Amino acid sequence: MSGRDDIVRAARGWIGTPYRHQAAMRGAGCDCLGLLRGVWREVLGAEPEPVPAYSMDWAEPQGDERLWQAARRHLLEVAPSDEALGDVILFRMRAGAVAKHLGLAARVGPDATFIHSYAGHGVVESPLSTPWRRRIAARFRFPKEAS
Repeated sequence: MSGRDDIVRAARGWIGTPYRHQAAMRGAGCDCLGLLRGVWREVLGAEPEPVPAYSMDWAEPQGDERLWQAARRHLLEVAPSDEALGDVILFRMRAGAVAKHLGLAARVGPDATFIHSYAGHGVVESPLSTPWRRRIAARFRFPKEAS
């Protein structure tokens, strides 16, 4: 099992951070994108682009896959079945909706887990159970270094 232990270590450092929409500050608050942004800063340095303000429904009314497009600009897309530690997992929360939830693979294989932030829970490590696996829209890898 290959992957990025450094990303998993950084993400686990965020566990317990409360959920705060649009925030990206370990210990103070973050949403799922904020968790990814914070881990990027800890592992790679400055964020690759500014993040515009966004609503909790993202681009759902327009049907734009903005999060997927941004991930493709800065991460390496791999097959959803090609699991590795530290992968960024993009989830579609319901059929036909835009993909708008992110997590980071913390364990892979039959007992896979992922770290994510969501309302009412903050940053937690959850089992990548069958219902979550069915929601995977895409999987990405962090670059080795920031460009």
